[in-house]
Amino acid sequence: MLRLGVQSGRRGLATAAAASANAFPEYILKAPATEVSTLGNGLRVASEGGHGDTATVGVWIDAGSRYETAKNNGVAHFLEHMAFKGTSNRTQTQLEMEIENMGGHLNAYTSREQTVYYAKVFKDDIPKAMEILSDILQNATFDPAAIDRERDVIMREMEEVEKEQEEVVFDRLHETAYMGTGLGRTILGPTENIMSISRDDLRSYIETHYTAPRMVVAGAGAVDHQQLSELSEKYFGGLPTESPNAVAAAMEPARFTGSEIRIRQDSEPLAHIALAFESAGWASEHAYPLMVMQTMLGCWSRTSGLGANGGSKLCQSIAENECAHSIMSFNSCYKDTGLFGVYAVAEPTSVNDLMFHTLESMVRLCHHTTEEEVARARTQLKATMLAHLDGSSQVCEDIGRSMLTYGRRLSPAEIFARIDAVDAAAVKTAANKFINDQDVAMAAIGPLHELPDYNWLRRRTYWLSV
Repeated sequence: MLRLGVQSGRRGLATAAAASANAFPEYILKAPATEVSTLGNGLRVASEGGHGDTATVGVWIDAGSRYETAKNNGVAHFLEHMAFKGTSNRTQTQLEMEIENMGGHLNAYTSREQTVYYAKVFKDDIPKAMEILSDILQNATFDPAAIDRERDVIMREMEEVEKEQEEVVFDRLHETAYMGTGLGRTILGPTENIMSISRDDLRSYIETHYTAPRMVVAGAGAVDHQQLSELSEKYFGGLPTESPNAVAAAMEPARFTGSEIRIRQDSEPLAHIALAFESAGWASEHAYPLMVMQTMLGCWSRTSGLGANGGSKLCQSIAENECAHSIMSFNSCYKDTGLFGVYAVAEPTSVNDLMFHTLESMVRLCHHTTEEEVARARTQLKATMLAHLDGSSQVCEDIGRSMLTYGRRLSPAEIFARIDAVDAAAVKTAANKFINDQDVAMAAIGPLHELPDYNWLRRRTYWLSV
């Protein structure tokens, strides 16, 4: 998954920006500005106006499973579910009917570092959508009977997640890479927590984390920033500026551990493997080189027509040697850390070759990266990022996430300049820092009898001669 980062080195960035500004397309240079204002209680309001008749508005909160403890792990996700079960002003049925009568879409999701509530509506219904978002966030009743009913819903959700091997592998990867820390816990939480979370737990989490400075109201599409700011003041101006449990709201630092989790299931037909190095957070100077590196490694599947002629050396090796059914690179960023690696699905007899070619291609970035490869990856990365911003919901998400991550939103021109500032030397520097002779974390599920041991993997994170 591609994420935006911040690269240091202002002088080098300015030079690159000036040199390439004339090469930027007009639609990049004239992209709509993101307007930002801050209310008296510290709540930030950010929006990008546009044409059309629909808009997306939402609330991004700096709170997720990483801010939980082992005792209340799962409460952020549980709270997201309960927000739609009725408020002191609306029953669940009334809430659903109001949204349907507007032709709108109301949704929410929880990640490891953020919780999001958003609505997509006609532009004339923005005031109503803001009022509804305010109501579910500030006036949820948390009826004990509804809480008990929702336990079963979340347990069914957990059952569905556990059927998706990719989801399970990435949860296990975080568990072993960040063992004993908040990032190592799952978003849904363990079964015992789901069955015991109480109304008091939900209210305590809101008091601790749902404060104005930790929240951003974002809007995109047919929105007027002045109107959005006034609506935010009206409906969210009463949010507290700090929590009575401020100490409990502190984020637990990440601590990466080179380690592995293997779940051997010989009855399964395919092995699912995720291998990762610790990388950098959102604001690291290496954030954009890592994005380019991810693009260089790329992704491949047997169902695609691309093989030995692809630009990715990793995908070429995997395709030519028939090591896997599919492989994809990933670069998961968090505030102070990240995971950079590959996820692959392979036949049990191919996993040894898969690991060899995977690590060989990753370590190759430290030594034999060419300007041609980097230039191609830069172009691909730009296209991917622009495609990600196609639609008001995607733009709104980018605004909310960027405001929580950086305190501002990067313009498309700045993003392009930061990508263009990445050359082969920057890639080699990042690769040597995060890959060369570094510990790895691995999670694997399936028939793993031919998967090399951890020491074998660790020895192949460097070359003895180049």
